[in-house]
Order: sequence, then structure tokens, then C-alpha cells
Amino acid sequence: MTAATQSSYSQPFARTDRTAAGLWWWTVDHWLVGGIAALMFLGVALSFAASPAAAQRIGIDNELHFAIRMCIFSALGGGILLGSSMMSPRGVRRVAFFVFLFSIAVMAALPFVGHSAKGAQRWLELGPFALQPSEFVKPALVVLASWMFAEGQKGEGVPGVSIAFALYAMTVGLLLIQPDVGQTVLVTIAFGACFFMAGVPLRWILGLGVVAAGGLMSTYFLFDHVAQRVQKFLGAEAADTTQIDRASDAIAAGGLFGAGPGEGVMKRHVPDLHTDFIYSVGAEEYGLLFSLLLIGLFAFVAVRGLYKSMRLSDPFEQVASAGLFVLFAQQAFINIAVNLNMIPTKGMTLPFISYGGSSMLAMGLTLGLALALTRKRPGAYTQSEGLSRAGSFA
Repeated sequence: MTAATQSSYSQPFARTDRTAAGLWWWTVDHWLVGGIAALMFLGVALSFAASPAAAQRIGIDNELHFAIRMCIFSALGGGILLGSSMMSPRGVRRVAFFVFLFSIAVMAALPFVGHSAKGAQRWLELGPFALQPSEFVKPALVVLASWMFAEGQKGEGVPGVSIAFALYAMTVGLLLIQPDVGQTVLVTIAFGACFFMAGVPLRWILGLGVVAAGGLMSTYFLFDHVAQRVQKFLGAEAADTTQIDRASDAIAAGGLFGAGPGEGVMKRHVPDLHTDFIYSVGAEEYGLLFSLLLIGLFAFVAVRGLYKSMRLSDPFEQVASAGLFVLFAQQAFINIAVNLNMIPTKGMTLPFISYGGSSMLAMGLTLGLALALTRKRPGAYTQSEGLSRAGSFA
């Protein structure tokens, strides 16, 4: 038996397989797929650890209520990731366009028909499922803004930068109406990353940074819940820090190796333990080593994705895929930083780990689009590494 024959037996598809699945297998980055699959598996595993305590706190009789729903959401998210990763760059742009239109339309309707919870109107109730359109508008905006930046580089009269900023302003305006300052910060970071990677002059980047910093500071005075969270973080005596204190206690109780699967005690006192504070549940039951493994997985997917993005030859594909990986990495960083009390609390899920249908489906779309853009295609990659630019905004 030849080496080529042996290799064909070790792969699910032959190299001559021209089906959609076969082409996908031989063009997608297997390391990225493996890292994402590992995160989804850990998310399901942690949902079984958090579900009983979460169900008890809310008063749900079925202890596995959230775990079962998490399995369903993970399967749907995996299907979206797989389907979107098979698309061409043109397909990525088309999907992003329609997702953006749908998300913006729903966000505009939320003040009138949205479900209100914890002082915000961010969800549209669809039977047993609550849709959060802001989760889907993020990847769509990144792709469309990158597309406009690339068109603006061509110098053919398309006001790409102006259109990109108009899309960004529309998105941020609707987010602040809800209000959702956390998502606004995340969208701004991802948009700024695309703006930077598109090769714009440094003075424009500095100007955007100054405006963004001023806007972030103004939220302290415009939104009471932002001021309260900042005061909690700064240790104001009158601030209620119960939520982050309980999460810190759970993380500390885990030690190096954790209390063991299902043996966590402090997690029962953590509000939102199955959503925003799922990291603390994993830290208590599986310990510091597991926490570092989880952080390492997020870092691996982000770094590997950015490496693949920076080697792409097409400006749109390069900026869009990198922006999507930045979006993924920044959301993970914010959630973990909140759990570790490094930044003020924000209602933001941990990608693929936290319970939440909208979050899981949208993150599947986000990395599915990123995988589609980084697939191997004729002429897709350049031999030189780094960001190469054919045009300029100057």
C-alpha cells in the first residue's frame, strides 16, 4: 500500500472529491475548525455543570433545562457555522447584507415590540425563543464595513469610507436606544480594527480613537446603569458588588484542580451563572488549569485566524476575516475580564460557552464567515506575510 493510499484512508474525503463537503474539507483550516469544535464541546459540558443551580435559582423544575437547550443551540450554531463556511467571498457579502438589513429592521422595531428585561429592550420574543438582533448585526457590520473600505481603496468614485461610517453610526444609534453600551463598545472596537487594517492614514485612526474615547466617557453621565457599574468596579461604598463578589469567590474556591464535576458550591450563589458568569463555574469545578486551557483555546483560535487573515491577498477578504476574529476575541476577553474583576461588569456572553440562543447562532455565523474567507482558493494567499495594500485613502 502506497503512502498516498494510506493517507486517503486517514481522511474522510479523497482529494479528488469535488462535492461541496469534499471541497470544504480540503480548503478549510483544520486547526481552526478543531479549536472551535473544542470550545463548543466545553460549552455544552459546562452547561451541564451550571444548569441545575441556574434552574433552581429561577424556579424551573427540570434541572437540565438549560443544558438541553444548550445542546440544541450548539447543534444549530454548528450547522450555521458549517453552512456559512462553505460560501464564496461573494456569498459572504450577500449574506452579510441581508443579515444587516434584517437586524437593523428588528432593532428599529424593538422600542415598540421588544421584550424588556433588566431595564433594556434588546430582545424580540418568538414563542419560546428570544431573538437578540444586536448579536447578528455585529458580524454583518464588520463584513459590510470591510467591503466598503476595500471599494474605497480602488479609487473608482465609491465613497466607501462614508458608507462604512454611516452603517456604523446607524448601528451604534440603535444600540444606544436599547440601551446596550457593552455591545456598542464591542462594535466600536471591531469597526476600529477594520478601519486600522484597511490602511487608512494614522490621523484618521487617532481621530476615531478620540471620538470613541469621548463617547465612552459620556455614557457614564448619560446612562445610570453604566455609572453604577463603574462605581462598583471602583469600589464605591454604596455600590452593590454582590454579583462580582460571588463570582470571585467561586473562582477562588476552585484552586488549581477544581472541586470536581458537579461539586461546585459557590456557583449556586452566582447570579447569571449559566450566561455571563459561566467562566466562574468552570473555574470552581475544574480549577485554574482548566481556566488557562479555556483562555488558551480562545487565544489559539484568534491568533491562528489573524495569521491566516494577514496572508490573504484580497483587501476585502483580509480586513473582513481579521475583523471577525477580532470581534470573537474581544468578546471573549471582555467576558473573562469581567469575571476576573478586571473591568466593570457588562452583560456579554462568552462565545460558544455561555448559554444563549442568539449568542450561539450569531457566533456560529461570525466564525463561519471568517472560515469561508480564509479558505484556500486559487490566488487567495500571498507569499508575503503582513498587510499589503494596493491603494490608499490619503
